[in-house]
Amino acid sequence: MEKIIIQIHCNDQPGIIASVTNFIAIHKGNIVYIDQHVDREQDIFFMRVESEFSTFNMDSFTFNFKTKLADNFKMKWRIYDAKEKPKMAIFVSKYDHCLYDILGRYKSGELHCQIPLIISNHLDLKATADYFNIPFFHIPVTKDSKVEAEIKQLKLLKQYHIDFIVLARYMQIVSSQLIDVYKNKIINIHHSFLPAFIGAKPYHSAFKRGVKIIGATSHYITEELDAGPIIEQDVARVSHTYSIKDLITKGRDLEKIVLATAIKHHINRKVMVYNNKTVIFY
Repeated sequence: MEKIIIQIHCNDQPGIIASVTNFIAIHKGNIVYIDQHVDREQDIFFMRVESEFSTFNMDSFTFNFKTKLADNFKMKWRIYDAKEKPKMAIFVSKYDHCLYDILGRYKSGELHCQIPLIISNHLDLKATADYFNIPFFHIPVTKDSKVEAEIKQLKLLKQYHIDFIVLARYMQIVSSQLIDVYKNKIINIHHSFLPAFIGAKPYHSAFKRGVKIIGATSHYITEELDAGPIIEQDVARVSHTYSIKDLITKGRDLEKIVLATAIKHHINRKVMVYNNKTVIFY
């Protein structure tokens, strides 16, 4: 049994759902998931469909979909083979909590992807990569070497045919040199204190202000720092009884959960980006 995922967006107009479902039926497909959303402000239609086929030819189906359906509605669309495992590169620095969580989920089979390599600007987490038997590449980054470092990173990403990147607390600003190649394919995680508590020690600043809620946000990165399309967020209540250590522990728990959820959404083709916003099909 072959399974495909179709993502569609275009101007909202009558007949899209009927045409797509009829097209799949004509090609002897069985729809196992379908959802749609209309952005009323932009008048844009979004749709995600999962279909199963007893016999299937991707090239023929794709050609017919384009010529007999997509072109008529002026759709922007993608068709994915659900069996294919996208290749994910992990960028890390020194914090290990997100890396351990991702690799643990990967090892248990929870993440439908491949992790061909880990890239870091420090050597601190090489032992972790070695333990999980994943190639580790140390590329130091300084103010003067940043351009050269990203060229090395891009060379590795191309060599390993990487589909998307996860910044698992990678403490460097990624430039347009990488962003342009992996548009809406670089996932970041940060605490949700931004921009209220910026700087190197946000939890210390939040502690001094007596915050009652902390959180985490995962998003695709853009050239504007921490302002890309949001994929997932979560919060937790805290109180005056929490120490700084308690805040950091709770915050890191949220970061792990939120980042893992964002990765799953991306892997399972549940995210569609439009005008710096996301539509998530659960």
